[in-house]
Amino acid sequence: MDVGGTFTDLVLHDAATGEIRVAKQPTTPSAPERGVLAAVDAAVPQDLLARCRHFVHGTTVGLNALLERRGATVGLITTAGFRDVLEIRRGDRDDPYDLFWTPPPPLVPRRLRLEVTERVAADGSVVRDLEPEDVRRAAEVFAAEGVDAVAIVLVNSYANPAHEARAAELLRQAGFAGPVSLSHEVSGEYREYERTCTTVVDAFVRHRMGPYLHNLDRELRARGFAGELLVTRSGGGALALAEAAARPFETILSGPVAGAAATARLAASLGLGTAVAADVGGTSFDTALIEDGRLPLLYQGEVVGLPLQSPWVDVRSVGAGGGSVAYADAGGLLRVGPRSAGADPGPACYQRGGTEPTVTDAALHLGMIPRGHISGGIELSEDTAARVLAPLAGPTGIDGVDAVAVGVVRIAAAHMAQAVRGVTVERGVDPRGAAVVAFGGAGPVFGCLLADELDVDTVVVPPNAGNFSAVGLVQADIVRSAARTMVRPLDDEALPLVERVTETLFERLAQPGAVREVDLDLRHRGQEHTLTIPVRLGEDDPAAVSARFSEAYHRAFGHTLPDPLEIVTVRATSRVVLDADRPMVPAPPSGEGGRGTTRLWSFRRGAWTEAPVVRREDLDGVAEGPLLVVEPTATTYVDAGFAVEAHESGCLMITRKDRP
Repeated sequence: MDVGGTFTDLVLHDAATGEIRVAKQPTTPSAPERGVLAAVDAAVPQDLLARCRHFVHGTTVGLNALLERRGATVGLITTAGFRDVLEIRRGDRDDPYDLFWTPPPPLVPRRLRLEVTERVAADGSVVRDLEPEDVRRAAEVFAAEGVDAVAIVLVNSYANPAHEARAAELLRQAGFAGPVSLSHEVSGEYREYERTCTTVVDAFVRHRMGPYLHNLDRELRARGFAGELLVTRSGGGALALAEAAARPFETILSGPVAGAAATARLAASLGLGTAVAADVGGTSFDTALIEDGRLPLLYQGEVVGLPLQSPWVDVRSVGAGGGSVAYADAGGLLRVGPRSAGADPGPACYQRGGTEPTVTDAALHLGMIPRGHISGGIELSEDTAARVLAPLAGPTGIDGVDAVAVGVVRIAAAHMAQAVRGVTVERGVDPRGAAVVAFGGAGPVFGCLLADELDVDTVVVPPNAGNFSAVGLVQADIVRSAARTMVRPLDDEALPLVERVTETLFERLAQPGAVREVDLDLRHRGQEHTLTIPVRLGEDDPAAVSARFSEAYHRAFGHTLPDPLEIVTVRATSRVVLDADRPMVPAPPSGEGGRGTTRLWSFRRGAWTEAPVVRREDLDGVAEGPLLVVEPTATTYVDAGFAVEAHESGCLMITRKDRP
């Protein structure tokens, strides 16, 4: 179950019978669980729900809490002298060319950031004991201010957490009953600002995330569900309900990551060396670079200017989705996004109260979306789409509604292509050698346009393209991870010490039948930043780890250095594979009769054309564009100069026949 900005997508896969059910329902932003339950009620009978072993959920509740600044009232307890770390930040600008740039305000106002006397050194030794009375005074302030949750972040607690644990105990003794987030449990890594911010975010979103998940679980149980509710992580995989509620910061980007994970599995199964995930939803365009079937995993992300020390699949998002609003700026230029019509009211052509022109309105006017009904019982209105697009012609000087619609779609495609360049060209990867995997409700509509923008020869449209992120959830493993900063040289004594540290971490991450994975953050001595390298404890020696680091360093920077290496952080991951044999989920039949032909705009020809409309399951052999391929959750637009055929995997393979 994937909750997007416009639609909530469901995929049910019965591994025993091979049965597939899909559903799309409009997202309900004010109460996301209503859209989730509506999709369940529409597609899953009670007896089938009762047999489900896992309900895997990608959610935007935590992300929305940050975007809207609607979370808990958080109090912060920190070491004396570190009260203002959230405002000092790193002292740099996110945009160095914006003279008026201001950092986002901290989640905790200064009056609720309280200091306590204590000091732990970087080696874990206690320099000054914790003063209990300081914690008690903080508890009195929090009670008077109506604080909902408390974050405790004491300097160097990653090396020795005793003072944080004692502060939490004293806080409880003083009568505080709300959630308490401890930095050594949330992060366990050095870098004071990032660790403080991560712990505060955890406390801030837990207030909304916990009740939401427990309410959803209760409603599912009432409908007969007896399995396990899982929530996907920003770093891939899924967490059990209790852990997701206790560590909500790990789920901030759980939705977009599922599509990237599904793309990685698909790319590996098809033997695609390099693939680009192109997820076009109603609100945003999300993209990630997949190389050799591997997710691009980072260990620090950022949301609305707030850093998070958490495993993080590198998914880039821009405001270029089906609901992105088109407008004329003050200079008379046509613009698209990032503002979106979202799910409520949605694009004007949905006839649900929207009055502004969007990308979906333009695509409908150009015939790129079949006329009639779409998923969720929404009936599209061509007349409404044309009516809201027409006013853009005057201020922009564009001649007619057709040209306005073409401009809107082209600008949206250009925004998407620029985001793709951010994950390819900016990393030294030539996108022309990649395959674009187009999915999301509008992804297959833009596949050929993206191919032309990026000069790519191959576009892959997976089965259930409109619900492909939900397919990624069906394929998820249960994953738990932890990290501990341990700065020391990479020498003969290092790996035995790493092994002892990881044993301690894996005790926290214990799961029956789990596969253990260990990574090290390494750098050359004297450097500031690191590269994360996988390690096989018991098999690797320092020379093998060093060689692996040098290879990664050369790939990233184009050269190597002779300087000795040092370990910075030890990372442990515990992974339980839910189903070792998880084939690609095939698309169900559309259940609709043949549609004949439609009036369609060809961007390659720059003209209207009469083009065939083909059901996905009826596609036989190679069909040349322009044409539309329809299925229950998405429409694939194939322009002139491209050909499409059904692959044995169930994917649609679109290949370029000539260049424009």
